[in-house]
Amino acid sequence: MTSLKPVRGTQDILPAESRLFRRVEETAFEVAERYGFGEITTPIFEFTEVFSRTLGDTSDIVTKEMYTFEDKGGDQITLRPEGTAGVARAFISNGLQQDLPLKLFYRGPMFRYERPQKGRRRQFRQVGVEILGVATPQADIETISIAQTFLEELGLKNNITLELNSLGDSASRNAYRDELVKYLSGHQDKLSKDSLERLTRNPLRILDSKDESDQAIVVNAPRLQDSLNDASQSFFEDLCEGLYKLGIAFEHNTNLVRGLDYYCHTAFEFTTTDLGAQGTVLAGGRYDGLVGQMGGSETPGIGWAAGVERLTLLLDDGVEAKRPIVVIPVGGEAESEALVVTEMLRKKGYRVDLGYSGNLKKRMKRANQLNAAAAILLGEDELTRNVGTLRDMDSGEQKEVSLETLEDHLAPYK
Repeated sequence: MTSLKPVRGTQDILPAESRLFRRVEETAFEVAERYGFGEITTPIFEFTEVFSRTLGDTSDIVTKEMYTFEDKGGDQITLRPEGTAGVARAFISNGLQQDLPLKLFYRGPMFRYERPQKGRRRQFRQVGVEILGVATPQADIETISIAQTFLEELGLKNNITLELNSLGDSASRNAYRDELVKYLSGHQDKLSKDSLERLTRNPLRILDSKDESDQAIVVNAPRLQDSLNDASQSFFEDLCEGLYKLGIAFEHNTNLVRGLDYYCHTAFEFTTTDLGAQGTVLAGGRYDGLVGQMGGSETPGIGWAAGVERLTLLLDDGVEAKRPIVVIPVGGEAESEALVVTEMLRKKGYRVDLGYSGNLKKRMKRANQLNAAAAILLGEDELTRNVGTLRDMDSGEQKEVSLETLEDHLAPYK
């Protein structure tokens, strides 16, 4: 019999932690709306080709980490490992080319079969944004700006560093690819097995290798910035100038790359030293070739994604639940009236708890356990006078109030 515990790499998100998750996701959504983004929700699973064509068949995600299975109809299905590919597929499937430019926000669970680590499980949640249809640096500036604002409103401004680099246009990348292959070919005897496979198919992926031998070789590899043409240099300068005007500080990290061919120009990450080796909390970049590679019309795009779990680890104070008001009937005749009062207050927007049973002592104990802000005691004698007793749970002070004006007295507790 299978042990009754969560599958490795998954977790039960209990109410206290759920409040943190909700804070991250709702903050992201509110900021996205402020910037004019609309929310899109794509399926949790897609045809495998959606990811194998976009992430590259040599990437670790495709070769090692995707949850792929054959469904009852014989189709190859994959639980989504990231959000951008699904958004691009939805863009093509729904004929949204006529609606450009598009600004989209998404949130939801992703799945990767990898070693569970701090802030990243096999089922994890992401929030992200995509801008489709804008080829100029304005989209890059806005995409980074919304990320900065999102992190600031989570209270993480002082913990985070923006790292930025230019990947150049396709011409620059092709020139760099030739230089890189020439250099790496002279070190084939020391490259890892994975990097040897990538050498002819996707050599820029070698720059991302975590293998120590590969990393030692890459240290002296040609630099991408030395292959940037004038157009790429101008794009990057305009981006940096825009960020400067918005007061967004950044560090130019020339080692920040993206291995897949559809990425171009801007690559960026917001990083922290507070999470050890897993320091990236939000990452993004420009992917002008993605939609075309998937079979759609050539459409420029840029976006970012952030792991919700990882961000919650940086939230120091947590999120306290809104303190409830507790309605306590005293005596059997008061039970039905307590139900009426409780429902009335809930419809007025109050968070109200009504205990199902127990004497006054037990119900007051439960009120303390719930960290209630106030209690409304309804006794049979009081109800004949259409009043109740309002008790402040912090000070212990209490007073009789008319049920007709009860809401006025509860205003401080809303």
